[in-house]
Parts: sequence; C-alpha cells; structure tokens
Amino acid sequence: MRQRPVVLSEPVAAALRDGEPVVALESTIITHGLPRPENIQAAVDFERTVIQHGAVPATIAMLEGVAHIGLEPDALERLAGSEGALKLSARDLPVAMAQGATGGTTVAATTLLASQAGIRVFATGGIGGVHRDAAATFDESADLGILGSCRITVVSGGVKSILDIGATLERLETLSVTVLVYGTDRFPAFWLTDSGHTVDFSVATPGEIAEIMHAADALALPGGMLVANPLPETAQLDPAVHDRLLAEALAAADAASVRGKDVTPFLLDYIHEHTDRTSVAVNLEIVRGNCKLGAEIAGAWSALRTARSESAVGRAHP
Repeated sequence: MRQRPVVLSEPVAAALRDGEPVVALESTIITHGLPRPENIQAAVDFERTVIQHGAVPATIAMLEGVAHIGLEPDALERLAGSEGALKLSARDLPVAMAQGATGGTTVAATTLLASQAGIRVFATGGIGGVHRDAAATFDESADLGILGSCRITVVSGGVKSILDIGATLERLETLSVTVLVYGTDRFPAFWLTDSGHTVDFSVATPGEIAEIMHAADALALPGGMLVANPLPETAQLDPAVHDRLLAEALAAADAASVRGKDVTPFLLDYIHEHTDRTSVAVNLEIVRGNCKLGAEIAGAWSALRTARSESAVGRAHP
C-alpha cells in the first residue's frame, strides 16, 4: 500500500494539536543553497534558533515522494546528503509525489504545505518576486501567487535584491497580501537594510503582528502576510559593492543567455563567488534573525489564541 503523501513529524503534530507555536522552514537552502557539510550545520542551527526562542521548528521537504512537515535528525541528514535532489516549487509537488522524488521545497512550496498543515508562521531568507525584465519575459516568482492564496505569515529579509522590488511590492498589493516591516517603514532588500522603498505599515512587536493576524482571520481574508525583517546596517553587504556586483552579474547573465528559472541561481552564485562568500554569511544571518522573529511571532500568536479561547469560554460560562 502506498504511504500517505504528507506526513507530520511527531513533535510538529503534537505542537499543532496542543496549540503550541510552530515555525515552518524551507529546505532549498539545504539542497541547493549551501555545500555539505555547511548545509546540515545551517539547518540544525536554524532549527536550534527556533527552539531557543520558544517554538517548534518544522523543516519541510519531499523525501521519496512523501512531503514531510518537520524532519527528524536522520531525515535531515538524508536530505542534506541527497545527490540529485530536486528544487520543488508548488507546481512540482504532485509530480514529485507521483514519481517518488526527493527535493527541497522553495518558498512557494513550503508556504503551501505549511498552510495546509495548519502552520501559521514561516521563516525564510528572502522571497522571490518580479524579475527586472518582467515586462518582456513575464517572469514572476510563484512565491507571490501562493502567498496571496494561503493564510500564513512569512517572515523574510524582504525581496531578493536581484529582483525588481518596486514591481514586486505592486504585485503584492494587487494580490491583497498585507506587507509589514519590522521596526521601520523602510522595506529591506535581502542583503541590504534599505531597498529605497517604503511601505504603509510598520510594526514594533511580535504581539502587534499576532493581533493583525487575528484581525485578518476575523475578516476571513484568504491570503497571507509578509513581515519584512531588515538586517542591522552593520551586518549588511556594502551597498556600493552590492550594486557593482549586481550590475556585473546581470550583464554576465545576459551575455550567457541565461533565462527563466536559471537566472536567480546564476545571479546569486555570481555574487557569492565575487564576495568571497561574504554574501553567504550575510544570508545565514538573515535566516537566523528571521527564525528568531518567526518563533516570537508564533509564540505571540499561540498566546493570543489561548487568551481569546479562554475569554470566550468565560463569557459562555459566567
């Protein structure tokens, strides 16, 4: 008999059942973002950060055709060491399941699977968005459409700086995705603290974000929420170096006729190589900070739900 297509780890299942805070984590950073053993070390570090800040981590991945919501240590090791693991977006999930494939889940796939499992907070590095040449190519990340249709709060370092951030913010508005920036109104650009774009709403505490999530539920809004968490200025890449390397990377991609889904990894690899991997260290710091904030938001959300539930019971039985 074929096993279930989606499996929750025991810690994640227990936490969701008991109303405890859970934070989803994506896995393409493990399968495609870092070499071994750096990838498994980072994965363990991210999970540890979530735990240290009071939540249960749920790293999501596809293993031999089964979507796992939460990975036991041996499964995490298997994924990190898997040769030929696929990079799976939301559209790829049914094919991977049917063919028994193994792969890391992108922001889009992780958002979808986490939302379906009932997880309300997902921490990642940077989301995808509208590409710089989208007017000619219509190239836009699936992250946006999925975020617009799943009830989940995604904590990220903003939109990857290699993309058209202004156009991405416009698309998020069209998709009715609530965009919040933590601690400021200046929207970050992944490796950079400030993208040059402002947003309408900033938030100061995880509790405030939980209250907004509760209000969105009360309105039955179908989509999600993006919380952008900027790096401290002291931790960002040097903006002048970033801008120079991005211009060089875009020119190199054009000269090599890199197109479609190959553009983003090409640009990221170029910048990683030409910063002597400083950009990788910054990337890890971004994810670590978002794991911390994500756990705090999940904790505030769990506490708010418990308080509202107890209040409702008290009113029903004075």
